[in-house]
Amino acid sequence: MPSIDSFSTASTSVQLSCIPSDTTGIERIMLAAQGDLQRLLSTFFLRPIFVEPVYADTSPRLHSASPDYAITQSRRVHLVCAGKVVCVATSTVTLTSPVAERLLLDEKFPIGQTIRKLGQCPRFSLLNVETLTVGTKRELRRTYTLETEGFSAEILEVFPDRDMFIRGEAWLLEGQAERDVTCAPVTESHVKPEWLTLSVVH
Repeated sequence: MPSIDSFSTASTSVQLSCIPSDTTGIERIMLAAQGDLQRLLSTFFLRPIFVEPVYADTSPRLHSASPDYAITQSRRVHLVCAGKVVCVATSTVTLTSPVAERLLLDEKFPIGQTIRKLGQCPRFSLLNVETLTVGTKRELRRTYTLETEGFSAEILEVFPDRDMFIRGEAWLLEGQAERDVTCAPVTESHVKPEWLTLSVVH
């Protein structure tokens, strides 16, 4: 596995292998996040991180989730800070307990908060890390799994611009005036915003 997390009575060691040699310290912290990425991003930017759903496709819920009757969901969310997307997370989640099912599907907790509500330390495996150039932006991507009792997920996270980890506040506020105009209140509409529409696979 590309990650090894070990500890003893006297030391803790986190080893991330197979990652690009140019990753910075703050990037490695984000790559090692184990269900607490929102918390780390909020700490880095000193601002709230909001989860905006893009889609969620859920298998039929004919029975409560159990080891014999798993419920799966494919989902994508944007993590947003000060109006800017700081991460795009695409996940496949498998639920095998009614508690995990209720937290994720009924109470609508995001993945990280679901794990925290379950009160368990997840098993974390970092499967792959890539750096790509898309247009003028440098992306950082990681694929990993989180597993705990009644819950497992494979997640692809894309940080769309590595400059965010270098420039911090300046990057976050870049284009703020334009976004404020875009996000100005509009007249009432009965059309549901696209990101609020959750589709269910039957």
